[in-house]
Amino acid sequence: MTDPRLFAPATQRNRDPILNVLRDVLPKSGTVLEIASGSGEHVIHFARHLPDLTFQPTDPMVDSLRSIAAWVASSGIPNILPPLRLETTEQPWPVTAADAIVCINMIHISPWASAEGLMRGAQAALKPGAPLYLYGPYQRQGGHTAPSNEAFHRQLQAQNPAWGVRDLEKVVDLALAHGFSNPQVVEMPANNLSVVFRRQ
Repeated sequence: MTDPRLFAPATQRNRDPILNVLRDVLPKSGTVLEIASGSGEHVIHFARHLPDLTFQPTDPMVDSLRSIAAWVASSGIPNILPPLRLETTEQPWPVTAADAIVCINMIHISPWASAEGLMRGAQAALKPGAPLYLYGPYQRQGGHTAPSNEAFHRQLQAQNPAWGVRDLEKVVDLALAHGFSNPQVVEMPANNLSVVFRRQ
């Protein structure tokens, strides 16, 4: 039988730096909703190291949902719920309440409408004080932060003109309009950022 598990090489490089930030950001207990879980490798790593939290992975793609389910089954980690199909632009979401939301590497590999849907859904699902954690590359003050990010932006737009490395300031404005605080921004390896909003 074919192994349905997908493998994302970047996950091996960024999962520990992300986990180090999440340790300070996530609540001690409760449900963490992961948006755009992709292969499922991140949620396996986080759940293994944060056993007092329950993780709810989601993704809009069938192949990703199969991969997540296979990773969860093979890991034997008990604090991960079965993956759900969730497309941020489709409201209401199948998960209507969470204690935190994590979204890694989605905003630049999707149309801007997906970011808008993310903020709408997160506003509805999170209680005051709860975190919305974003990770990925961003432009700042209208410019790329590194030549590699600029090249990545061109590559994304060649695949789909609706994709691209987003302006951090535009993402912040969108979050503020949906009831979130100004973010905590943490510099990460490979010219990425952790951006942490709190529901107000």
